[in-house]
Amino acid sequence: MAERDSDFGAFITGFVVGGLVGAAVALLLAPQSGEETRTMIRDKGIELKDQVEQTATETRVKAEQMAQDAREKARDLQQRGQVILEEQRSRIEQAVETGKRATRRKKTETEEIAGDEEPTEA
Repeated sequence: MAERDSDFGAFITGFVVGGLVGAAVALLLAPQSGEETRTMIRDKGIELKDQVEQTATETRVKAEQMAQDAREKARDLQQRGQVILEEQRSRIEQAVETGKRATRRKKTETEEIAGDEEPTEA
């Protein structure tokens, strides 16, 4: 995702630089009076400023949407992780309880066997 943002930033930078270079070349090569050239420079500057502002606004909106999407995904992952944690905790508790029951059963069996044996007199 960062690579896409980097590519987009490079595109915008290239777009702005290309626009400036194109405008400068057009002004230098166009046969006009000084007043016409100044008016054209001012108009192109205003136009370029408006384009940059619009692009910046669109980029900001897109970044905010991406951040919101990331927050939602993080929240979803956190919830899924909590569910998995609870499932694992339940399984462990069941295994421990099964182990305790088996230990008690084995202990009882051992005590019964020991109680059934009669001591032998020597």
